[in-house]
Amino acid sequence: MIPWSRKASGMIRLALIASLLGSVGSHSAIHAANVDEGKRVVKAAPASPSAEGIKLEAENGILKDSVSIGTEGTGYSGSGYASFQSDGSVTLTYNAAAPELYDISIGYSAPFGDKKTHLVVNGATSEVSLAAASNFVEVSGGKVMLQAGTNTIVIEPYWGYYYIDYIKLTAAAAPDDHDVKSSLTNPNATKETRALMNYLVSQYGNKIISGQQELSSIEWINQQTGKLPAIFSTDLMDYSPSRVEYGASSNEVEKMISWYKDRGGIVALCWHWNAPTGLYNEPGKEWWRGFYTEFTTFDVQYALENPDSEDYQLLIRDIDAIAFQLKRLQDAGVPVLWRPLHEAEGGWFWWGAKGSEPTKQLWRLMYDRLTNDHGLNNLIWVWNSEKADWYPGDDVVDMASIDIYNPAGDYNSISAKYESMLSLVNDKKLVALAENGPIPDPDLLQAYGADWSFFNTWTGSIINDGIVNTAAHLNKVYNHDYVITLDELPSDLYTNCDAEDSASGGGTK
Repeated sequence: MIPWSRKASGMIRLALIASLLGSVGSHSAIHAANVDEGKRVVKAAPASPSAEGIKLEAENGILKDSVSIGTEGTGYSGSGYASFQSDGSVTLTYNAAAPELYDISIGYSAPFGDKKTHLVVNGATSEVSLAAASNFVEVSGGKVMLQAGTNTIVIEPYWGYYYIDYIKLTAAAAPDDHDVKSSLTNPNATKETRALMNYLVSQYGNKIISGQQELSSIEWINQQTGKLPAIFSTDLMDYSPSRVEYGASSNEVEKMISWYKDRGGIVALCWHWNAPTGLYNEPGKEWWRGFYTEFTTFDVQYALENPDSEDYQLLIRDIDAIAFQLKRLQDAGVPVLWRPLHEAEGGWFWWGAKGSEPTKQLWRLMYDRLTNDHGLNNLIWVWNSEKADWYPGDDVVDMASIDIYNPAGDYNSISAKYESMLSLVNDKKLVALAENGPIPDPDLLQAYGADWSFFNTWTGSIINDGIVNTAAHLNKVYNHDYVITLDELPSDLYTNCDAEDSASGGGTK
């Protein structure tokens, strides 16, 4: 790819507006503005400058089902706001003179706690988090490419009661260069781990690295596309002591070592940590469901607040058991993208069931024990939640990530979540899509400037049912110049530490 700064005006997307591609995926109205220059796709041109933006008042839209117009309170703009309950929608339209790229924002109030909404622009759906706010505030909805003529913007409920004041469209400015360094939080990181981090940083903003959950799905992708993902992602779930007690066993460590040694690939790990104790183990609540909050009585807050308790000692036992497996990887030279305590803010896993503080405390406990007590220096610590009050701190996080499952066949860039994650880490750490359903379209990723470090598609029907990810889409993704596959990883991937502590390549598109 031809190097260029994210801000470089000399290449500001050239004559992209006239070259809008047609539909992408099943949501035919979302468009990518790009131009093919050989193998290179240039980013979409930002909209004409407009400091104040265009405000579309929710109360002036088409309200459906239980959505009503509210006027109580103060601080809203216009003559009112749309009050959302459990169903319904608000539909707004905007007539654009030409296809252009905009930043989209939502004015809202969420007095009943954190909520989420769906923003549907010309048929393409994005999930937007609405932080608790008793007053009317504004949140970014990412970037949208509006087509010439009529554009439809729909707000649909996702979860919770909230008020929508307006939608604002503002000219999308050229993004700043990333300010990501390749240094790791662990100063004793192994040579291979530092080299991997250097590579990730060097590609950030230039290309996206392909990843897939489970080895069987990786081989299936190879059969369909002739390509292999660069990242093999798997799970330490069956190494959890409470699962081992019921007879669970695993050979995932052997698979990871083989992937690294025989194929030169990248290894990523999550841990569906079966609760240390308190499993119901009854019909409908079997022991193997024990990582879910509803299937265990284990109280992480109690355990952490009572370090002399049996529950706390069981936490330590489990961390030590996983340390043994991670040490096997370190002994084999394998660096790991390590993503424990994932999706904590959702609350559906026991480690997030008691709120942000116990989760952050558990993260720090695990970081300290694995790093300092067990001497594990092969881990790149990948945080996996979006909310700022859950973030455990820059000193114990190497990169940030999020898990997003768009509707089947919706290959949008997920720019709203990307920009939210950039804000979480002040654009000073890598941001990755650690789990996904539909793989974002590479052309849209470039057009929208959603510079995810890597994607990692979930296994089973998510990858192989032909609906969530169609065969045509998979072939496009895995044979796209913007997507790094296994065969494109450099031969010196795990030995090149020359770029250590350098800034990211996010400004060298």
